[in-house]
Amino acid sequence: MSEPVRIGVVGYGLGGRSFHAPLIASAPELELVGVVTTNLERREQLATDHPDVAALDDLAALVAAGAEAVAISSTTGTHSQLTDEALNLGLHVVCDKPLAVDAQAAASSITRAEAAGLLLTAYQNRRWDSDFLTIQRVLAEGTLGGVFRFESRFERWAPGAPRAWWRAELPPEEGGGIRLDLITHLADQAVQLFGPVAQVYSELATRRAASTAEDDITVLLTHTSGMSSQLYASTMSGDTSRRFRVLGTEGAYVVGGVDGQEDALRAGRSPASEGPAWGVEPESTWGHVVRGLESIVVPSERGRWDTFYPAFAAAVRGTGTLPVDPYDALAVLEILDAVALSARDHTVVTLP
Repeated sequence: MSEPVRIGVVGYGLGGRSFHAPLIASAPELELVGVVTTNLERREQLATDHPDVAALDDLAALVAAGAEAVAISSTTGTHSQLTDEALNLGLHVVCDKPLAVDAQAAASSITRAEAAGLLLTAYQNRRWDSDFLTIQRVLAEGTLGGVFRFESRFERWAPGAPRAWWRAELPPEEGGGIRLDLITHLADQAVQLFGPVAQVYSELATRRAASTAEDDITVLLTHTSGMSSQLYASTMSGDTSRRFRVLGTEGAYVVGGVDGQEDALRAGRSPASEGPAWGVEPESTWGHVVRGLESIVVPSERGRWDTFYPAFAAAVRGTGTLPVDPYDALAVLEILDAVALSARDHTVVTLP
């Protein structure tokens, strides 16, 4: 076996603590050597969670600690600055989604990484959700016949909550709003399933008094294949029961709820603690193939967030490919730019 990839994390809020550090620590292919955070409470939390991992002041200190790579889990508005700084210091980079606040900034970082001979990838972990992997299997099996519509939702009912779950309390210039947060996931999944996008139409709104950026959004994508994807995200949806609906000439695949890996990580569980049970969804959450009054239960695939970092480590060691191509992240940001333009001008935007 090759030596573990020595990696650090920038930021120890929800993302760094729950979505990156536990998955890195669970993978023998990597060694977590430090976390960059100057927040005293988060440093104390790090000492409790990972007592052998150093709390560091900046990226330069992370390099001095021997890191080869870094996972950036800071606020969206800082992604480009920290990615470029890390690349300038010679680090391979995993950047939390989105890669930047717009496509131009993302393209600049990709060019920088290529010029330096370094790897850059985006943390699009929702590609390994149980329900999404199940949709891929159902489509591959041809169960639904000719598929013509894909509906995807991340919705919450939080009218009086002081904070929106999805960063709508951040101002737009800092990457706030669910366009750059949740729609990043939904658009990436749609492109993975149905290919490049030709046209975009969207409507954005701010519904909650506590929000400072859009917290309710509808996006309609027309893929170059002619397929239609409908994406919805909201903090003001009284019905939160829906997740995916895929319509085809031979039936529909329908599933509700949200993949359980996020809740497991928030609760302190990890692939290391759960072993083969990691990512396994209870039967009560499985989706159905529906044909009118007929409804057939479809066993869910195991969720596999645990595969991202081992794949990244293999890419660093030259024995595998990146789990997410940075140009995929760039294509998603081109869609997100078009979403903003469409909502502003109340028009359909055609992508190059």
